[in-house]
Amino acid sequence: MKPNVYALFTSCYVALSILATGCTSTDTKTTESTEQAVAKPDMAVVKADIQALETAWAAADNARDAKAIVAFYANDAVSMANNSPRLVGKAAILKDVENALAKRAKGTTIAFETLEVFGDGNMVTEVGKATGKDASGKETYTGKYMAIWEKRDGKYVTIRDINNDDVKAK
Repeated sequence: MKPNVYALFTSCYVALSILATGCTSTDTKTTESTEQAVAKPDMAVVKADIQALETAWAAADNARDAKAIVAFYANDAVSMANNSPRLVGKAAILKDVENALAKRAKGTTIAFETLEVFGDGNMVTEVGKATGKDASGKETYTGKYMAIWEKRDGKYVTIRDINNDDVKAK
């Protein structure tokens, strides 16, 4: 008995079609579940979280608590302030913060405002504004900054910051 070439071809075509449809269907489900697993964060919530950290940072700064300020940094953080050398690690940043606090006039305060945040929720770049006031509450300077925050062990820490304080002394 001689096999029918047309029937053999049709059977192979149907089998390949079923196989291809099954693979496509599985790929689509995998893609959909991956997209759901990597859902985009609510950046308004992230911005509020970062602003809360900046508010706590300003409170530590206004209390002249250098160790509390440095607690916002990761151990391997890098800080780059205007007209200053690059600082690497908490020890170097702590020394710089202590020196800056020692020079600051009594009664002066600072506030930070988170203007924008970008990122995926685990790594966030913040653009912000700093405002300094003297003991009477008069605004004495404004500055701008950028910080890169990374979520480590469930909380955000600063891994990089670039500060340009005192840019508009008043």
